[in-house]
Amino acid sequence: MAQSLRLDKVFDLKGRIALVTGGGTGIGLSIAQGLAANGAKVYITGRRKEPLEKAASAFSSQQNGEGAIIPLVMDVTDRPSIADARDTLASKEGKLHILVNNAGQVGPVSPWFEDPNAPQRQSPETIGRALFEGESFEGWSQLYNVNTFSVFFVTTALLGLLAKGSEDVPGYTSSVVNITSVSGSIKLSQNHFAYNSSKGAASHLSKMLATELALKNVPVRVNAISPGVWESEMTFDNITPELVDKVGKGLVPVPARRPGSAGEIAGTVIYLSSPAGCYTNGQEIAVDGGYCMVNPSTK
Repeated sequence: MAQSLRLDKVFDLKGRIALVTGGGTGIGLSIAQGLAANGAKVYITGRRKEPLEKAASAFSSQQNGEGAIIPLVMDVTDRPSIADARDTLASKEGKLHILVNNAGQVGPVSPWFEDPNAPQRQSPETIGRALFEGESFEGWSQLYNVNTFSVFFVTTALLGLLAKGSEDVPGYTSSVVNITSVSGSIKLSQNHFAYNSSKGAASHLSKMLATELALKNVPVRVNAISPGVWESEMTFDNITPELVDKVGKGLVPVPARRPGSAGEIAGTVIYLSSPAGCYTNGQEIAVDGGYCMVNPSTK
C-alpha cells in the first residue's frame, strides 16, 4: 500500500500523451512544461508556428525530465484545422490522455468604465451609449469563438482519442482540463463584459460536458481550473506587487498579494490529469490567491 502512495505513483505521467492549446506562451506554456517535465509527451498548439517551435526547442535544450514538447499548428476557431490536428494525433499516437483547453483572448475592453471622471460615466445615457457604440457583435463573436466555442469543438473532435487513452492503464481515465478564469465567476465586469461572460460560459460548458459524458458512459473526465491574477500575454510579463490589484480589478485586494506561479497552475493540471485526480470529475478549481473569497462571486 505504501508504495502505491509514493509521489511517482500517485502523480505518474510517464507515457501519457497530452495536448495543450495556446501552449506556446504564458499559462499554456507553464502547463506544457510541467506535464513534460514529469514524463508526458506534450503537443502544444497555436496559430503561430514560431513561438511553438521556440518553446519546444527551449525545453529540449534544457533536458527537463523524461517527457517532450512537440509543436503542432492548430487554430482552435477553425474546424478543418482542428480536424487536421486530430488526424495527426491519430496517426502518430492513436490515443490521447490529457487535453488542456487553454487558448484564450481578452477581446473588447472599455478602459473608461472604472474611471468615475470619464465623460462616458456622466449619466446612464452616456454609459449606455459608450458601451453600445464602443463594442460590436463581431468583437463579441470572435472572442466567444476562442474562449468558449473552441472548448466544445476541440473536446468533441478529440473525444475518440481521449476515450482510447482510458484503455491502456487500469483505473486511469483520460482528462480534459479547461482553463477558465475567476473573471467568469465574479459579478464584476473588470471593464470587459465580453471576456468575463465568455469565461462564465466556458465554466458552465465544462460542467455540462462532464455530466453528459458520464451519463453516456464515455470514460473521459472534464474539469476546469479558474486562475486569478497571472503573468501572461493578456496581462503583463512581470506583475509586481504594485500591479497585482491593477490586474485583478477587484473591490478588495488579492489576499495573496502576488500573482500565481508556474508551478501552481502546472501542479493543479498535473493533479487533475494524473492517477491522483481520477476520482475528480465535473469540478472547477479556483487557483486565485483568495480573489473569489473576498470579492463578489457566483461561487
